[in-house]
Amino acid sequence: MTTAQITNDFKEILTGRRSIKKYDPTVKITRAEMEEILTIATLAPSSVNMQPWRLLVIDSPEGKATLAPLARFNQTQVETSSAVIAVFGDLNNFENAEEIYSKAVEMGHMPMEVKENILASFAGYYERTTTEEMKDVVLIDGGLVSMQLMLAARAFGYDTNPIGGYEKDKIAEAFGMDKDRYVPVMLISIGKAADGGHASVRLPIDKVAQWK
Repeated sequence: MTTAQITNDFKEILTGRRSIKKYDPTVKITRAEMEEILTIATLAPSSVNMQPWRLLVIDSPEGKATLAPLARFNQTQVETSSAVIAVFGDLNNFENAEEIYSKAVEMGHMPMEVKENILASFAGYYERTTTEEMKDVVLIDGGLVSMQLMLAARAFGYDTNPIGGYEKDKIAEAFGMDKDRYVPVMLISIGKAADGGHASVRLPIDKVAQWK
């Protein structure tokens, strides 16, 4: 494959994405393929590499039945999609710091002394950070992984739609998660589109960007 082909394929992934409201209910994404999509999505950047995203894949009839009343304005997406992925941000994400940075040392990405210095400095930062400040961090990181997930899904030939209208205050507990720890970011429906969706208009660059 030439560089031009790669560039064109990537451009199509970006420009061809549509927000889909109805999917082909006969199309199911296998566990193995979903894991590939999620693995690519989690290559997204995050604050000090804490990877605070937690991804709940809701694809069983029971899971969708639990989700349905919490996303009552998006019933068609819940019912027809192959899955709905609930993206959460873990406020206690620093608990994984040792695992993440030890693996970095093991893989030769950094020497042990660098790891120890980084963790020592991060520990103080996390101790001083308020819940509201950490919520801002995990929402930003959750947005990054969500966008990468949607692009990864399209690269695999699937369609998606981000959903913000659902019962955010109830969804964690509904699925047995600690609502004080896991902050809902968004839902993402995924599957094979049953129609072409609708193109959308974007503001011109000279309206949204400026140079100084």
